[in-house]
Order: sequence, then structure tokens, then C-alpha cells
Amino acid sequence: MNIYVGNLSYEVKEEDLKKEFEAFGQVESVKIIQDNYTGRSKGFGFIDMPNNAEAQAAIDGLKGKELKGRALNVNEARPKTEGQGRKTGGGYGGNRRGGGGKRF
Repeated sequence: MNIYVGNLSYEVKEEDLKKEFEAFGQVESVKIIQDNYTGRSKGFGFIDMPNNAEAQAAIDGLKGKELKGRALNVNEARPKTEGQGRKTGGGYGGNRRGGGGKRF
């Protein structure tokens, strides 16, 4: 089962998460999502646990648990939908003149 973990402190490392989840069973992988430009954590990540019963126990046991000063948000990860993560369209707002601001 793929598990979403949110509200992570920026100091939390993948090893820290793995240790917390291994208390409930086997952990296949841990991935904290990082900003492409700064390399800093975005404050969330994903854990993959092969046994669904162990994964559910981890979700129930770790939801709301404090780790490095922040209460964890732990849920089963939702599958990625088509187009998710891709930016589409231009910027600036809805009018054709660009800018999208008020005209005087």
C-alpha cells in the first residue's frame, strides 16, 4: 500500500520516516518530495508498505503523532490522475491583454 505522509518538519529525513513506519512492519520504500530548485523538503512524502494490514496499522498508529515538532498527517495515498502534476495554459489571468489587472 502506498501511504501519504504530510505536515513533515523540514528536518525530517527519509531514515526518520522509515524508522517510524518499520515499527509496524516491512517498508519497501520511503520518498520525501523535494523542491526541484532548492532541494528543500516540500513537507510531504510517500511510504510503500507491501502488507496492507501492516500499512493500515501504521496509518492508524502514526496519524497525529508528533515527529520533530509537527503532528503527522497520514493517509492512504490516492492514485495519480491523468494530467496531475502538469501545468497547462499561460499565466496572467483571464483577459486577452495580459496582466489581468484593473484598467483605469
